[in-house]
Amino acid sequence: MLALNRVHHIAIICSDYEKSKHFYTKILGLTIVQEIYREERDSFKLDLALNGSYIIELFSFPSPPIRPSRPESCGMRHLAFEVNEIEKTRNFLIENNIAVETIRVDEYTDKRFFFFADPDDLPLEFYEN
Repeated sequence: MLALNRVHHIAIICSDYEKSKHFYTKILGLTIVQEIYREERDSFKLDLALNGSYIIELFSFPSPPIRPSRPESCGMRHLAFEVNEIEKTRNFLIENNIAVETIRVDEYTDKRFFFFADPDDLPLEFYEN
């Protein structure tokens, strides 16, 4: 059996680099570890951390094709972040003009959660601690 340590990072390709950079840093509050412009690819690579742990690579490429998120299909379903205050978190997104779903309760854990989307309509979730 393999001996995996942890998830190292999640790579996301965006269609509008500045808009996604703002969303992931100013709305979600991830911190920038490193930002690189790769001239040969006309592409940015933004390394982002959550609480000091590197978790997301945000890439830009010229004219990337749209990846369908709905209806649900095979592949990565969503990215979930744990939060302590679900209502406060949801209200913050609403105040920042981010469309959010209603809060639901996980029938197995009794924890509350809700879904929303990033600027490219990638499904994201906040899940109560």
